[in-house]
Amino acid sequence: MIHTICGEIVPEELGFCQSHEHLLLSKGVSFIRNPSLLMDDEEKSRKELADYASLGGNAIVEAQPVGCNRVAEGLLRLSEETGVHIIASTGFHKMIFYPEEHWIFSFDEDRLSDIFIHELTCGMYTDGDSALPSRDIPAKAGQIKCAIDAGKLTPQYEKLFLAAGRASRLTGAPVMVHTEKDSDPAGLVEFLEKNGICPAHLIFCHMDRTFADIGLHKELASFGIYMEYDTIGRFKYHSDEHELEVFAEMIASGYKDLLLASLDTTRARLKTYTPDGVGLTYILESFLPAMHACGITEAQTEQIFRENPARAFSFV
Repeated sequence: MIHTICGEIVPEELGFCQSHEHLLLSKGVSFIRNPSLLMDDEEKSRKELADYASLGGNAIVEAQPVGCNRVAEGLLRLSEETGVHIIASTGFHKMIFYPEEHWIFSFDEDRLSDIFIHELTCGMYTDGDSALPSRDIPAKAGQIKCAIDAGKLTPQYEKLFLAAGRASRLTGAPVMVHTEKDSDPAGLVEFLEKNGICPAHLIFCHMDRTFADIGLHKELASFGIYMEYDTIGRFKYHSDEHELEVFAEMIASGYKDLLLASLDTTRARLKTYTPDGVGLTYILESFLPAMHACGITEAQTEQIFRENPARAFSFV
């Protein structure tokens, strides 16, 4: 089953899915770090999602975790009002996005995993950005979002990944990993495997902008790890033509069944918040036709946007 914010569905119900987006974010430390990380107008976010649905978008993965300005109740309303399946996230982000006194630093591995498990099996917390999480709603998270930072794993990140791993083992939830330049994803895979996490349950995101060496992508995919590419329409990083080359190379190398795609939207990229943004519909309107024009077949894009997400986000 796939756990959406409105309830469980069978994988065949998921439909066209963008695998890493952000629709609602309240103001917090993440906004201080990056003003684009604020999307607090529910009506604007609803219109963005409704436009996506009107062009054939059936589902999205909302990648903001608990305690980091996620707006759980708002996401539930957006899904109910638009009919788009939303897979929400528990877990943790980079430590720079939390205030120094946040519970994520003081909780031990067991307390952290208990939070994640509660959100996956009982309901998501609607508080916890500053004080301890205490109030929840029945809507459940559908994946564990994690983040790896530059350099080697610190004790803090080790604790968090162990907590996420325990939650995944006990619930069957997939684990999505935010990657950074100069991080060590191969070392992280080794660490997680030693602690009982199957690589086939892992989704590594942002790889298309954090690691130019396509050989690393293939190395990770050879373990069965999903590569989630979301530098589409993000021209400060690279062109869509380069993005298409990444997809084509991975498909030619036999990894089409491990590819996911999305936009990783922020305030600056959503049209309703920033008029010159690409909007949540950019893949459906522009990038999907470009994929077909460059020789990526319709069957292959169906795999990337429908079949692979239905498998990657299923609980096992």
